[in-house]
Amino acid sequence: MTGTGSKQFFRRAGAVVFWLAVWQCAAMAIGQEVFLVSPVQALRTLLELLPQAAFWRRVGFSSGRILLGFGLGAAAGTLLAAAAELSPLADTLLAPVMQLVKATPVASFIILALVWVRGSSLSVLISFLMVLPVLCGAVRTGIRSADVQLREMARVFRLPLGRRLRAIWLPAVLPAFQQGCSVALGICWKSGIAAEVIGLPNGSIGDALYRAKITLSTGELFAWTFVIILLSTGFEKLFLALLDRAAKAVTGEVPSC
Repeated sequence: MTGTGSKQFFRRAGAVVFWLAVWQCAAMAIGQEVFLVSPVQALRTLLELLPQAAFWRRVGFSSGRILLGFGLGAAAGTLLAAAAELSPLADTLLAPVMQLVKATPVASFIILALVWVRGSSLSVLISFLMVLPVLCGAVRTGIRSADVQLREMARVFRLPLGRRLRAIWLPAVLPAFQQGCSVALGICWKSGIAAEVIGLPNGSIGDALYRAKITLSTGELFAWTFVIILLSTGFEKLFLALLDRAAKAVTGEVPSC
């Protein structure tokens, strides 16, 4: 770790310690665990949940559905972005739909979707809808950033589609796509868990959050919230790292170890 990296690490660690101390002081000042538990109690509750098979079933249930929604949204967003850039008609038809999805509150989508789908599939649909406009916009931005001179040269020399994709389109689109994925992953986790809290599919993280709330189990509520943060951050880091290595492999760069 370089000197600059070490300084940045210690600064971030210091910030985390500072806010944990603020949390601890606030919990001690209130003195009522039903309103605010201490970080120590939240960690203790989390450690009690970890050995339970039901805990891991909930994690797998919610993670699988939310990530499925993300994958479907990423694929659909990429295809629709390409269609909108190729066809003015497709662009005209898609514009109001994307604007509608971006402007409609997540809660409204969740309540409406409950009429059409089962609670167990709700998080897939909501995650899909939240990811779709983000990645569609990101891919379109990448397509528009492609070098005009390279595109003209490829047209003049009649390069095959595969070489055009590798030499022109992928280098332009992938950075924007990566940035869009970073935003979309956070959004899909938030919206997916919110859908579970409202739809209450049995065996989900959202169902556990709701049960903790109605039973006033504040320690469990904080523990599950911490789990959601860890899952969201962990999957984002892992996915972006894999995407970065794939991008370097496709564009011919040597991935850094």
